[in-house]
Amino acid sequence: MNDVLILLFFLLGLIFGSFFNVVGLRMPQKQPFANERSMCPDCGHLLAWYELIPLLSYAVQRGKCNQCQRHISILYPVIELSAALLFALSYIKTGLSWELPVALLTVTLLLIVFVSDIRYMLIPNRLLGFFLPFLVITRVIQPLDPWWSSAVGALMGVIIIALIILISRGGMGGGDMKLFALLGIVLGFQKTLLALLLSSVIGALIGGVLLGLKRINRKQPIPFGPFIVMGSLISYFQGDFLLAWYLHNLI
Repeated sequence: MNDVLILLFFLLGLIFGSFFNVVGLRMPQKQPFANERSMCPDCGHLLAWYELIPLLSYAVQRGKCNQCQRHISILYPVIELSAALLFALSYIKTGLSWELPVALLTVTLLLIVFVSDIRYMLIPNRLLGFFLPFLVITRVIQPLDPWWSSAVGALMGVIIIALIILISRGGMGGGDMKLFALLGIVLGFQKTLLALLLSSVIGALIGGVLLGLKRINRKQPIPFGPFIVMGSLISYFQGDFLLAWYLHNLI
């Protein structure tokens, strides 16, 4: 039964991952996404149901639009597969507990942020405002230990990113600050600090590789949101292990 539920959450993640792509791509452009049919962004071809099967359609079509034959962004299957794996991981880590809605909401928010920020360098306020009450309610139902850790985490997330924005004169954006406020509610103060550290390390490593490969130049801005997503997911799912390892080996 456990394997069946893992497979169920994997399939749910595949289905929802396709929707996360739509929301992440359309919301920053203020385009409707609830009732509008999906289409090719290049030629406007309305996609049939068999062109919308997560992962499978991309593989069968070899990553190209059936109409104009232009390449479809690799972002689509990456988000679909990521959602599937993270939904399954959420169930594996939390079981059928009250922490499961927290995990699924957090994964959903972060994957949509990843799509939006990597494509437009924008984290919409509308998106963050939508998730705020749900994250607060689920965290009240399933509080952290200690219970005040969520409030301190949210406050620390705002203060630290605000200081970075001031010191770097815009090196990070207001969307990053608001996102960390929400993540602080979910993660608590220790894991929020860990998420910030991991985000910075991942950003430095990936930025260094891109500079070395000359894919970007030193003055070219790159979105920090995807690094926050990676660091926060690691902190949420493996934060207890990493903090315990740190306390055991370095203190």
